Amino acid sequence: MPVITTIEDLRVLAERRVPRMFYDYADSGSYTESTYRGNESAFGKIKLRQRVAVNMEGRSTASTMVGLPVAMPVAIAPTGLTGMQHADGEILAARAAREFGIPFTLSTMSICSIEDVALHAGEGFWFQLYVMKDRGFIERLIDRAKAANCGALVLTLDLQILGQRHKDIKNGLSAPPKLTVKNILNMMTKPSWCMRMLGTPRRQFGNIVGHVTGVADMSSLSSWTASQFDPALSWDDVQWIKNRWGGKLIIKGIMDAEDAKLAAQSGADALIVSNHGGRQLDGAPSSIEALPAIVDAVGSQIEVHMDGGIRSGQDVLKARALGARGVYIGRAMLYGLGAMGQEGVAKAIDIIHKELDITMAFCGHTQIDRVNRDILLPGTYPTA
Repeated sequence: MPVITTIEDLRVLAERRVPRMFYDYADSGSYTESTYRGNESAFGKIKLRQRVAVNMEGRSTASTMVGLPVAMPVAIAPTGLTGMQHADGEILAARAAREFGIPFTLSTMSICSIEDVALHAGEGFWFQLYVMKDRGFIERLIDRAKAANCGALVLTLDLQILGQRHKDIKNGLSAPPKLTVKNILNMMTKPSWCMRMLGTPRRQFGNIVGHVTGVADMSSLSSWTASQFDPALSWDDVQWIKNRWGGKLIIKGIMDAEDAKLAAQSGADALIVSNHGGRQLDGAPSSIEALPAIVDAVGSQIEVHMDGGIRSGQDVLKARALGARGVYIGRAMLYGLGAMGQEGVAKAIDIIHKELDITMAFCGHTQIDRVNRDILLPGTYPTA
């Protein structure tokens, strides 16, 4: 086993162990992938101010996200097909998040169902909702999230239509994978993955199959999902969902200050500055570049979070300095999961936490809640 010290180490290991179509699904963006790459590279341009002769004792990364105490201001992002990176992947990731003390967000497009994950998740179990045309299904999905005691609903607004991801098309992405010659040859090189997948019954979209009239298998599911994302989604629908849910609401997919104002006016508890990991509008700015303008516009009215490009604790600290109350890790978690299962997710969380703690100290702070833009070198970070 190689020595793992960075998220990149986990990525390399995951690439070796996860079948090509599922690794590519996690590690890709839409069209030219410029926004996908920009999410990560934009953090590297931001420089930190190192301070010395500052008492570094008694450090704490503890904070809150929508009122929930967290060990650090990081949550697991909702990611589709997580259970195809590793058998029972959503369950394993939820366990790792619970043990560390950060929230885990389950995607509508998960392999393990809400009910499955609820048995293993802690207080910080959140559910992410895509709005489908079948409003009856959405009502039932919200009710299932309530019954599973999810602490927040994360409503994603930037998937009314699907951005084209070239790798997924070329790989013929499906869950479970189609038994083509190409796929069989690739899976033969991943024997451990195959054995684990054969040992679990969870190989389809657990929140959908069996819960929608006429959808009982992969063939019927594919045609249903292709027609169900709702291009007519509006802020009226957001209000309807808020009323139906009745709990804490987080709106995901905000990249513009005007949309941020509408999100604040909607009565949501938080918004997530997010370009869907560069998987929707290619050519959009990175999330960290969009963050300051949104914080300046609505940061006094609504809790602002962000995701996209987080690969280290330094990235977390930079986002926090620019006004993000919390951040979400998607790919970093998936790399850990694909590499080493639950142990890998725990390792990814631990890597990020240690980097956050040490970097915060070098910047002259001992409490994450006191970090602000003063830790950044002027001229190196984006402004409103």
